[in-house]
Parts: sequence; C-alpha cells; structure tokens
Amino acid sequence: MRVKGGIPRKPGKTVLAGTLLCFGDSNTFGTKPIASLGTTERYPEDIRWPTVACAALGPGWRLVEEGLPGRTTCLDDPTAGAHLNGVPGLKIALLSHWPFDVLTIMLGTNDFKACFGATPEAVAAGAATLLKVAAHPDITARTGPFRTLLICPPHVDETGALAADFFGGAKTSRRLAPLFAELAAANGVGFLDAAEVVSPSPLDGVHFEAGAHEALGAAVAKAVARL
Repeated sequence: MRVKGGIPRKPGKTVLAGTLLCFGDSNTFGTKPIASLGTTERYPEDIRWPTVACAALGPGWRLVEEGLPGRTTCLDDPTAGAHLNGVPGLKIALLSHWPFDVLTIMLGTNDFKACFGATPEAVAAGAATLLKVAAHPDITARTGPFRTLLICPPHVDETGALAADFFGGAKTSRRLAPLFAELAAANGVGFLDAAEVVSPSPLDGVHFEAGAHEALGAAVAKAVARL
C-alpha cells in the first residue's frame, strides 16, 4: 500500500513505498536456459528480474512473484493442462495478493508453441483479455486502484532443446511488439518492449541468461517509475 506524501518516516523504520506484483511465465519464474529436456533449474531469488526490479525501485518496496513455467495468455495447454491458462491464473493472483500498487504482465512466449499455431494477432488478443480481467470492476472493487505495465516478451529463437516446441515461432514472435504497444496505448497502461533490452539465450532460444535478468529488472524498474 503506497504511503501518501507528508507522512513522516520514523527513525529505524522502513515505510512501505509500494507493492509490485509480477505475473508471467518461466522467465518471470526464473527458469534457467535448458540444455536438455527434463533438466529444469531455477535462478536464485537475487538473480531473477522481478527481485532486481523491486530492489531498484528503492527501500520499502515489496515483491509478489507470480511466474508459472508454461503459462499462456489465455490458452489451455493440450498436454500440460488447463492450469497454464493465464486468465484464471490472473484472477486468482489479483484476488490473492491485494492490496498492491503495480501489476506487470509479461506473457505470450508460450503462445508461440507449435501446438497452438497462434498468430501474433491472436497472442495480442490474449493479452487484451488479461488487461480486461485486470480492469474488471469485480476485481478492482476488491483490490483498489493499481497501475499496470504490459511487457512484450522478447522473440523466441528456434534453437537447442526447445526448437521443436517453438517451430515457426522465430518468425511470428518478432511481429508481436507493435501489437502490444498499440494494445497498451488503447488501454491506458504502461508498455515495455523487452526485446529492446534482452534476448533469449542461444542455449534454448527462450529463457534468459543471468545478465539478461539483471538488465530487464533495471528496465522494468524505470518503466514502473514512469507510470
């Protein structure tokens, strides 16, 4: 909960400046680049970009991480399960973690898996659904007001252990950023194109190296400060 201006800080106490809720997939979760299928690892907390962003925002900020590997904008995964659909997941996250001040959404990478055959326009439509959920009166009546930052994930590359899963995604994912930018403007929310800051690891073409987490966390903090 943001502290209003004019409230004095007491010596020795940290006043809560805000709460950051980061909603996303494996790159928000902090999955390391995958060398071979079945060997998934997670970066330590201090490496992951949400932690970096929260720390960069300054003392008193609190972080809520809501990253789930495999999560899509609005699609039920035909093999892994319907729980990876971001729409019900976002509703649960919003109603579980209020009050908060800033919501970041970075989803769309998994929508480009070959099994979905999604176009960039379809992925943007999924993101539009998430923004609609976040702004729904039934949600905001409970959570109170908050600001939203829509982050377009960087493109995927068809390489390494995940090449077959993302067949065709290298081309289509590169068309997503302009659509997300228009969507953010139309909904009056903040926007960040992560591809301008980071690229996926050549090891699997999807996940971030540790340095990319640091760079993205710094960029997200700057974007949040501009909201």
